Amino acid sequence: MSAMQRLELRQGQSLTMTPQLVQSIKLLQLSHAELAAYVAAELERNPLLQESEIQADAPGLSLADFLRAKQKAQALGPRIVPGPPPLRGQAAAGASGSPGTAHGEIGPEVEETLARAASLTEHLEAQLDLATPGPHLRMIGEHLIHSLDEAGYLREDPAEVAAHLGVAPADVEAALRLIQTLEPAGVGARDLVECLAIQLKERGRLDPAMQALLQNLDLVARQDLAALRKACGVDGQDLAGMLAEIRRLEPKPGLAFTPARVDLLVPDVLVRPAPDGSLAVELNPETLPRILLNRAYHAEVAKVLNKAEDKSFLSECVQAASWLTRSLEQRAKTILKVAAEIASHQEDFFRQGVSGLRPLTLKSVADSIGMHESTISRVAANKAIGTERGTYPMKFFFGAATGEGEHAAKAVRHRIGQLIHAEKPEDVLSDEAIAQKLKLEGIQVARRTVAKYREALRIPSSSERRRRSRGA
Repeated sequence: MSAMQRLELRQGQSLTMTPQLVQSIKLLQLSHAELAAYVAAELERNPLLQESEIQADAPGLSLADFLRAKQKAQALGPRIVPGPPPLRGQAAAGASGSPGTAHGEIGPEVEETLARAASLTEHLEAQLDLATPGPHLRMIGEHLIHSLDEAGYLREDPAEVAAHLGVAPADVEAALRLIQTLEPAGVGARDLVECLAIQLKERGRLDPAMQALLQNLDLVARQDLAALRKACGVDGQDLAGMLAEIRRLEPKPGLAFTPARVDLLVPDVLVRPAPDGSLAVELNPETLPRILLNRAYHAEVAKVLNKAEDKSFLSECVQAASWLTRSLEQRAKTILKVAAEIASHQEDFFRQGVSGLRPLTLKSVADSIGMHESTISRVAANKAIGTERGTYPMKFFFGAATGEGEHAAKAVRHRIGQLIHAEKPEDVLSDEAIAQKLKLEGIQVARRTVAKYREALRIPSSSERRRRSRGA
């Protein structure tokens, strides 16, 4: 008796990201300088694109110039968005490639390689290509990589990622475990304990005693050695060795890939007081690319082209130009929308300075304007807001509240610094005294929080400040 075969119909969700969609996402997180470089390259390779300062109906190039532009575009290879690496499968599929490149991919110029070090995203995606067995896991892994913050931590909830991508939560966990095996060690962690645990596991040092130590980092911060020895079940010598090993780990592995932006910070958005007393939010025209599709030239050239390959190239140019102009317009609208929400929430900052900062998270902005949290994260990356008080990175305006109140951590740190800098040599404030002064101002913080923020400001303890004042 032959086995019966049964045909079943199943319904499920899957995410199909077109090359244009992925490129649009990558354009969103580029800095204005990177975007300007990309637009300049597109103007060079696409004869139908022109800068908006030129009259829209200008005649453009001749037919011979168009054909030469086609040859040049083919020699330049596939379109590559700067910053994150090119899309999978976009490289030329020819059998032979340029010297020093693989699979026909066009490699970067030596000067570009020397001028810009690889970002954390690029570094991880290059490893992901080698480590990922299939496109499904790679797609999830790329999303997670683009969701990491500058320190290399994943702040998005994996369950929310699964719901957003329409994939199984187990697949997201598998992709996350894969990312956590990449370099630098500790990347992809969801908190400090997991970050240190990943590094210790890689070194073969994540034994039960170390696990107990990681679960009691609050005791480490308080230097409560007696309680630590009891919790870990070790003697003083072993504990000293364990603490020394912990100190050699990197709590923020992603920062090694953060470029030092010490050059002039040019704002992408300007926030200024309006005549009616409100805040005016506008895009900086100096950093806004303005390009157009020259439809008159397109119509002129289309009449005289005879070869199929020339017509195909013309069609590609039209599609690429239309997509880029739409993407740039959408990018500008998204940045402006996010900046307007930031200005609305942080209005006190624009009027009174750092002390007026309020807690603000990516999620709260995303919920307010109806976008996904990962989109807000990409908008905030590499962007700056110009104000009357100076130019600030957009990420400056985001920050959690203090553990005991509704005040922004940056504002509390700023106030602590003000109190200490205003203290008299004969009346040095202890952390407890600072906490009491803040309480009188309506800021509820514990002494240990004051100590943490003071250390973040690189301000010594009250006893050390007292000794220095006496020495002076």
